[in-house]
Amino acid sequence: MGEQYLELEVTPTDTAFSLMAQFEADLHPRKVSLIAGTYRDENGLPWILPSVKEAKARLREFESHEYLDIAGAPEFIKLSQSLVFGPELTTTLGDNIASIQTVSGTGANHMAAVFLAKHLPPRRVFIPSPTWINRKTIWASTDVAIMEYPYVAPHTGSVDIEGMLSFLEVTSEPNDVVILQPCAHNPTGVDLSRSQWSQVADIVHKNRLFVVFDNAYQGFASGNVDDDAWAMRYFLKQLMLKDNPQLTGFCVAQSFSKNFGLYGERVGALHLVAPPRFSTHGARSALINLARVEYSNPPRFGAKIVETILADERLRIQWQRDLVTMSSRIKDMRGNLRNQLSEGDTLGNWSHISSQIGMFSYTGLDIERVNRLRNEFHIYLLPSGRASICGLNGNNIEYVASAIRQV
Repeated sequence: MGEQYLELEVTPTDTAFSLMAQFEADLHPRKVSLIAGTYRDENGLPWILPSVKEAKARLREFESHEYLDIAGAPEFIKLSQSLVFGPELTTTLGDNIASIQTVSGTGANHMAAVFLAKHLPPRRVFIPSPTWINRKTIWASTDVAIMEYPYVAPHTGSVDIEGMLSFLEVTSEPNDVVILQPCAHNPTGVDLSRSQWSQVADIVHKNRLFVVFDNAYQGFASGNVDDDAWAMRYFLKQLMLKDNPQLTGFCVAQSFSKNFGLYGERVGALHLVAPPRFSTHGARSALINLARVEYSNPPRFGAKIVETILADERLRIQWQRDLVTMSSRIKDMRGNLRNQLSEGDTLGNWSHISSQIGMFSYTGLDIERVNRLRNEFHIYLLPSGRASICGLNGNNIEYVASAIRQV
């Protein structure tokens, strides 16, 4: 029947955006949103990075509204490669890296999923449990089977490295895709140590897996972009840049939403790295063809802001200071919340609040307590108990801690 689309069931709304709509409609004067991964200042207001503000001022006379190339702005792409891998490794890669500008990190992840499903192809994709709320939706748009690997040990709140390694070693097979986050893991805020990254690399090598790094928070974990890129550069040096490379390749899905505060500009990139004995020209042409089908040309203005900052030494230094400002305030809020919960009569150990890193905290609050926080105190978290620490400030943190103690 030609009218089958009229019989489609209503697709469930996205949980995060549905909660944000509820929050906006809530008229309570003390409501608090700990939902979205968007940075807020001490007054709870959006913060335009000083480096971004100056870059925009420089671009006032920039009047071009012409299409970018399908692959994106060449200088932006080169600078984004260098941000991920560093200048020396980027130069070493030469033709072994294929990059295109994407519609932020979601677009980069989706492009990777569609490209790999067609051209690798994997039997399965392994995603961490728990994970970013949109990841399953992205991979469900392909025919690749989705499996979850354990990431956090429930009783300790730390990385379940033994469970993760054992599951991947026994379950995966060559060309399967594994999703890894190099820093500031969403939603847990729990990152692998460097020794644990080495262990993961061993399993990836042994089972010949294809890694997709979801690089959404570079600079937000430690405040240092090079430290936060360590895992990606380690995989490149240890498993790719060798006479006998040990991987068939890997991808990096890169977002500039968080670390530049350009949430609505949708700035991202996808980088496909191949072993030295291969060229990526064919793969790049396939990525360009995919981009042409999906959106033809990526957005210009946000990418120009990033390009302006990364290409200018003074602006880049200011941007690095901006990262420290944001990451430091988040760390302070973590410590403050932990102290208030620990000093009160709240049940449980809250040390994980301050030991986690990045925008989010996996609080350990179950769905019943999360619902009570929303219904009784107008404090909004995701059902998983994930809280955006960016939503805390000196004006609301005592209220939030008091509410948690009461539920």
